[in-house]
Amino acid sequence: MGVEALEAAEPFLSDSEMYRLGLAASTGGEEGAFDLINAHKWFNLAAMQGNLEARAYRAELANEMTPEEIAEAQRLAREYLATHRARPNA
Repeated sequence: MGVEALEAAEPFLSDSEMYRLGLAASTGGEEGAFDLINAHKWFNLAAMQGNLEARAYRAELANEMTPEEIAEAQRLAREYLATHRARPNA
């Protein structure tokens, strides 16, 4: 499933799908748009569901981000949680 399809299915994302979105954002993904803030958001959400790899990548990204960027990523994660339900791990 591509990045666009995953984002379109947001209300039903698993931790592994959130992790994949984080990887795509942190590496440029299919569109080549490198985005640390969104990468941190997706890794944070996946880590909250127990994804250990996402937790490690989130920490690594945080070392490359400003406090303002981290705060924005956390705000976006809270916004996501307020408007979407994550699917339990299968």
